[in-house]
Amino acid sequence: MRPGFRKETRRLSNIPRDGLGFAGGSLLLVALLFGATLWVMGRVKQTMAANGFQALWADVLLVGVTLAPLALLWPSARSLGQARLARRALSQGDLIAARVASAEAHTWAWFTLGYAGAWVIFLLLVLFFIANNVAVGRTFFQLELIADSFGMILRAFWVNVVIFFFAGLLSLAWGLVIAVAKLLPGRPAQPIRFLATFYTDAFLSLPSIIVIYLVGFGLPLTGIGLFRNMPLEALAVLALTLTYGAYMAEVYRAGLESIHPSQWAAARSLGLSYGQTLRFVIIPQAVRRIVPPLLNNFIGMQKDTALVNVVGVIDAFNQARIIASNDFNLSAVTTVAILFILITIPQTRLVDQLVERDRARMRRG
Repeated sequence: MRPGFRKETRRLSNIPRDGLGFAGGSLLLVALLFGATLWVMGRVKQTMAANGFQALWADVLLVGVTLAPLALLWPSARSLGQARLARRALSQGDLIAARVASAEAHTWAWFTLGYAGAWVIFLLLVLFFIANNVAVGRTFFQLELIADSFGMILRAFWVNVVIFFFAGLLSLAWGLVIAVAKLLPGRPAQPIRFLATFYTDAFLSLPSIIVIYLVGFGLPLTGIGLFRNMPLEALAVLALTLTYGAYMAEVYRAGLESIHPSQWAAARSLGLSYGQTLRFVIIPQAVRRIVPPLLNNFIGMQKDTALVNVVGVIDAFNQARIIASNDFNLSAVTTVAILFILITIPQTRLVDQLVERDRARMRRG
């Protein structure tokens, strides 16, 4: 190896990066961000005046939002101070102190950049909201219409909750039956395995809305007594159960197959039958592993309950469509979106916690 190359490698690895320019850039960015915020809030004030909206609390809020980017002066100033400390330490030959200060300078500068980027997105959303004389706000967020229609939409949303509850329970049970059928051993069970596989392949391929349409309109047309007088909500539950039963079956199957074969062998050696082995040994272990993906399927089913409007069920979305067609405004649909968000986000966070708990358990061995 060339001596010059060794010297250059040692120089590059020992001398920390100079963060003074990066820190100064973050400080300049804060100044530009404050100017952009001042301009956007000015546009908001003009829009409010053009629409005859005057309120002291709104003016105070605008001033607070305008001054908010100045809070980023603190991390940018910290970055600049640490960068100067790194340069001073480097000039004194203290490489360790220089590395520490340089790393701190870059960390605070990236902190400023991250929050500045989020604030830019916020400003773009504000501009989008007030564009064309608050056309977006009037179309999607008319507070008076939201308040007047909230009670009707909330009652209709209860239909979505009921459909989701029963479809979720039934799909859990039906999916487990299909998964066990796909894993039945021996040649005599081959036809059952084939039918279970065909079922899952077929319903995994079909969009939920097609199944809902076929079940909701098709089964009553057959004239069969059981389906002829069945409520639309029950038909919607049946359609979602058939669709998500296939998804649940695949999740169950993955969980059952993840159990080590020694568990099967140990249970059978103790005299347990195939069914007893599944019930007391395999399924309890598999279910603990598949709770996060099962909850993800529940979240998907919960959102798909909005599709039942195609068969005439007066759910939240259908009720919002009726209101929107009467008032020529989509604020009622926004209410439905907010309701779905409010019940979905906690479930999503629960899935994240369960996944993190499983990872922690695996790290502990």
